[in-house]
Amino acid sequence: MSKSIRDKITGYISEQYGVDAEFPWENDAVSCVFRHRENKKWFALIMEVRRETLGLKGKSSVPVMNLKIDDIVLRDMVLQEEGILPAYHMNKQHWITVLLDGTVSEDRVKDLLDISFQATAPGRRKRKERPAKSWIIPANPKYYDVESAFAKEEIIDWKQGSGINTGDTVYMYVGAPVSAILYKCKVLETDIPYNYEDKNLTIKALMKIKLLRRYDRKKFTFSVLNDEFGIYAIRGPRTVTHSLKCALEEKE
Repeated sequence: MSKSIRDKITGYISEQYGVDAEFPWENDAVSCVFRHRENKKWFALIMEVRRETLGLKGKSSVPVMNLKIDDIVLRDMVLQEEGILPAYHMNKQHWITVLLDGTVSEDRVKDLLDISFQATAPGRRKRKERPAKSWIIPANPKYYDVESAFAKEEIIDWKQGSGINTGDTVYMYVGAPVSAILYKCKVLETDIPYNYEDKNLTIKALMKIKLLRRYDRKKFTFSVLNDEFGIYAIRGPRTVTHSLKCALEEKE
């Protein structure tokens, strides 16, 4: 019998972060929490909640995970995705509830879990050592002309995405009217202090990225990402699936 998403995620937490589930409530063998070893803060809570309690149709229970996102703009964008809701039974300004019934993909749950782990890490230790990861990040040409920037320089500063570490690879998806992945970049530096906020954008830190490769704007369009790789929205940093990474790494 195949593992449930809950089982896969708890296995990922154990392997990635070296912590196991704790069951702090008497007579409740379902609800569990995961804590940092150092500061004992929760970074994830798994439980089962009745669908009607979450404002969903039906009266059965559904497995969910509560996760923390401190970035206000990212949290607002994430809440637009199917299967992600304002936090149940926790502070809705800082936490979200993610359905673990298959509505949200396993990869996306892991993305959000990594963000929550870093948001709750002790002090400046916001980034756990881990193997380098590959991400898709969005760029909105209404706010910044990234094509002109890369035409002039191969190294630029960019809004730091939650969960991204130095050494990671980012594939930049340029929004409408381009609507396609155009660039592959290497993250050279993170946590560069920066403070900017307006009605459309909040930036608390920058990362320095280096251009490694350009893609034809007709190759990895939104429709291709949707139809061939099951990606339906790019509103914030998300990890790259194995199939898409293989396609992106193909030689020209």
